[in-house]
Amino acid sequence: MTPATAQAGLDAVILDYNGVIGLQPTTDQWLRLAHTALWPEDLPAFQNAFWNARSAYDAGQLSDLAYWATVLGHHPGARRLRELRDADTDMWTSTDDRVVEVLEYAYASGLPLVLLSNAPRHLSDVLDRHPWRRLMTRAFYSARLQVCKPDPAAYQHAMNATGADAHRVLFVDDRADNCHAARRVGLRTLHYTGRPTDLAAALQPPN
Repeated sequence: MTPATAQAGLDAVILDYNGVIGLQPTTDQWLRLAHTALWPEDLPAFQNAFWNARSAYDAGQLSDLAYWATVLGHHPGARRLRELRDADTDMWTSTDDRVVEVLEYAYASGLPLVLLSNAPRHLSDVLDRHPWRRLMTRAFYSARLQVCKPDPAAYQHAMNATGADAHRVLFVDDRADNCHAARRVGLRTLHYTGRPTDLAAALQPPN
């Protein structure tokens, strides 16, 4: 985003959740999840198994049971499955209050905000109950859409909800590949790198 682009006027904003509104998991949270999974003392190997099946889980193609059975290589049992799902969900539900404050100002100014997040169904339900969710005109989650970013279809759902021309909509995400895909469908983009001041500048209305 250049200053000129930021000041050119926006009709809506599409925001990612994790890495923008939501904080990245801490090492302690990862360790808690690995401990719940009874994983041997090798956190990188656990994270690799976790991510290898995540896209299908986020896209709604795997149930909670199917996902964790794939990660672990065996059926975890009903009780451990609940514990795994709860620990997993807990990792993704801490929010950056500084970003929420920026979005509060944007919301108060009348700028429509739309959420577009890769998230499994249970996490989607939990996020919908969070206080910041009221700031969003609509919220789209990959498990409900059955498609993940950077698939163009995911962006199209969010763009349709804004009712605006793509070139007057800003897409904000912490992943460069998702931003590249958004640009290919005509959206403006802000590759968010953890500085709320950058987001505030991008959302600032024209003088």
